[in-house]
Amino acid sequence: MRILAVTKQVPDSNAAIKVTAGGADIDRAGLKMVLNPFDEFGVEQAIRLKEGRGDVEEIVALAVGDAKAAESLRSALAMGADRGVHVSDEAITPRDELGWASVAAAAVGKEESPFDLILIGKQAIDNDSGEAGPALAELLDWPHVGAVVALEISEDGKTFKANRRVEGAEEVVEGTLPVLLTCEKGLAEPRYPSLPNLMKAKKKPVTTLSVADLGDVSTGTPGFSFVAVSPLPPRAACKFIEGEPEEMAKELAKLLREEAKVI
Repeated sequence: MRILAVTKQVPDSNAAIKVTAGGADIDRAGLKMVLNPFDEFGVEQAIRLKEGRGDVEEIVALAVGDAKAAESLRSALAMGADRGVHVSDEAITPRDELGWASVAAAAVGKEESPFDLILIGKQAIDNDSGEAGPALAELLDWPHVGAVVALEISEDGKTFKANRRVEGAEEVVEGTLPVLLTCEKGLAEPRYPSLPNLMKAKKKPVTTLSVADLGDVSTGTPGFSFVAVSPLPPRAACKFIEGEPEEMAKELAKLLREEAKVI
C-alpha cells in the first residue's frame, strides 16, 4: 500500500495578519507559517497505518506552491512521512483550489507507482475553503469521502470503512481502494516531532518539480478571479462596569438600551 499525504502551508492561527496595499494578498513578511492543521490529521493517520500494518510500503508527502511551501513538507517528514514531492512554481495561484488540484493531479500522475490512499485536510484554515480534496479526487477519477473522523482498512488492504461527520451524527461509508479521504478533526491527534526526527527530516529525499515538468497542465482555472481581502474592522473599545452587583446590572441594562441599542 502506498499513501499520499497532501500538505499546505498556512499562517499560524495565532499570528497577527496584515493585508497588503490594494488587498491582493496578506503580508507574509515575517509571518509565521505552519502545516495546515487539517492536513496534519491526514499525515498522522498515514503514519499510524504504517505503524500498525505491515503492508504500507511508503508515505509520500505532497506540497504545491512557492519555495516556502517546502517547509510544510519538512514538518510532515519530521512526523514520519518517508519522502516528499514539492511542485514549486510562482505561476501557481494558491487561492485557486481548482487550479491547484490540476497541478496536484498531474504530480500524482508522474509517480512511477500508483497510490492506494490519498489523505488531505477537509479544508485549509487560511481561506477556509474545502474544494481542494474533492477537486483532486474528481481529476483523478477517484471516489472520495469527506470529513472523515475514523478509518479502518481491511487486512487485505482492498477495502475501507470510514466514519464521516454530518450534522448531528456520523455516517459510515464503506468501499474499495483506491480512495481519497478529506480529514476532519478527531481522526488522529497529530504527534509532536522529536528533535532526532526533526534532524532526520532534513536528510529525507524531496523531489522538486516545476509545472513545466508535469507536461500540459493549467496552473489556474479559466475565468478565475479572487475577491480582494480586507482587514477586519477595529473592535470597539471595551467598557468596564464597576460597583455592587445590583448597581452593575442596572448600569449594564442602561448601556445596552441607550448606547448599544440592542434592547
